[in-house]
Amino acid sequence: QAQLVESGGGLVQAGGSLTLSCVASGNIISSNAMAWYRQAPGKQRELVATITSRGSTNYADSVKGRFTISGDNAKNTVYLQMNSLKPEDTAVYYCAATTQDSWSYDYWGQGTQVTVSS
Repeated sequence: QAQLVESGGGLVQAGGSLTLSCVASGNIISSNAMAWYRQAPGKQRELVATITSRGSTNYADSVKGRFTISGDNAKNTVYLQMNSLKPEDTAVYYCAATTQDSWSYDYWGQGTQVTVSS
């Protein structure tokens, strides 16, 4: 059964760093792409960063230069390194994955809270 489990969220001061992890299992281990989304209170869920199976990455303009997405195939894990955090980065962060047969993000983790204090 496909499953994504996130970890690494927490409370950090503005300017600080956090690294989120997402471990994949089941039929999404060989997914075409994985991504991190986030949803702040009262706002729509937004795409933060993506990484394909070939290692191509893409970022939202709001996090370019501060966040880095990476993957470790041996550990079936995707990371989101977040530096220079701002209060507006406060949100629940979700990991998402496609299967190897589609480019639709059909699988989601439960989310991990990131809170950045000013």
